[in-house]
Amino acid sequence: MVRTKLILAIIAVVISFSATSLWFLISERQEAQKRHEKFFGSTKEYPTSGGEKMKIEW
Repeated sequence: MVRTKLILAIIAVVISFSATSLWFLISERQEAQKRHEKFFGSTKEYPTSGGEKMKIEW
């Protein structure tokens, strides 16, 4: 009985650490993407198709 509870507690700890790590990696990836778009400029603002001309910045 004690052994089963210990195994279940270990499984719960592993799952919680995995979920926390996954959440951190996803949020960090989104932040990196935002920083990249802010530094290099977003490609969404200057479409290459759809009838709109590209804005050229020098």
